[in-house]
Amino acid sequence: MLNIGHSVIDVSVSIDGTSLPVVDSCRDLGVTVTSDLSPLLHVNSIVSKAHARANAIHRCFVSRNISLLVRAYLVCVRPLLEYNSTTWSPHLKQDIDAIERVQRRFTKSLPGFGNYSYCDRLRTLQLPSLELRRLHVDLVWCYKIIFGHVSLSPSDFFDFRLASVTRGHPYKILKRHRSCTSRSTFLAERVVSVWNSLPCDTVDFSSLSAFKRTIERTDFSRFLCFSEFL
Repeated sequence: MLNIGHSVIDVSVSIDGTSLPVVDSCRDLGVTVTSDLSPLLHVNSIVSKAHARANAIHRCFVSRNISLLVRAYLVCVRPLLEYNSTTWSPHLKQDIDAIERVQRRFTKSLPGFGNYSYCDRLRTLQLPSLELRRLHVDLVWCYKIIFGHVSLSPSDFFDFRLASVTRGHPYKILKRHRSCTSRSTFLAERVVSVWNSLPCDTVDFSSLSAFKRTIERTDFSRFLCFSEFL
């Protein structure tokens, strides 16, 4: 049994006469959830597995073809670092950097890329940073919820501005003050500032595909902890 929050609920739960222990963390649908809702344990777990897979690619592939190695990374490593990121996306720099370090080390180990900066490696390989990709995923899910692409009620996640909007796009969300740190890191909270800042002249809200395409051309560096990853 997992207690969420600082208060401990004394509830005795048993199955077939066997009492269930109270634990500090558990794994649910592939994501490690802790009592304080910190993503640290999950981040450490996926980073360790991702480094192992990335190292295996460099050891096991005889070919030194850059395209082949990068393709192996995209198929075998990156999905592990991004699975269900909307539920655990970190906000602390140390966690963000720990995840990014996997891609940084892998690209540096590619033949001929050892002397390039991480930014130059990403630009040459045409790869976005992992932090930027998580932000894109957050925005896409925000779009899906607001425009009814998923079976979730927008009012359960967001408070919309009722007054007419004179600047920017017409789908802006109210940003509420939250005293709880854990709550402020949830998707419905962390995405608000980025969503409201989307430029209406370059971001196309007419369809999901158009939205995805246009946000990839938008500069989000001011919302990233490590803008040099761009």
